Amino acid sequence: MFNRCPGSAGISGAPNLKEKICPDCGTVVEVFSNDAQVPCEGCGFIVYNDVLSCLKWCKAAKECVGEEMYNQYMKRFEEENQESQNL
Repeated sequence: MFNRCPGSAGISGAPNLKEKICPDCGTVVEVFSNDAQVPCEGCGFIVYNDVLSCLKWCKAAKECVGEEMYNQYMKRFEEENQESQNL
């Protein structure tokens, strides 16, 4: 049993930087823990932040990261979803 969700460690607090490799062109993409997705500078491929995906489906997400942060992320997900539909 966890005292805290292990997935929330990279979400709450100061943003952390993680480097991911673009699966399309191999360019290193910098993804901050508070980014839901980042376009690759090499080819434009959208690289997703895997840590944030749990906020979309976990029933305890709001309790886990706090209501204010949860609402900020949900707003960001919605904005990014709208932007991707407008492309």
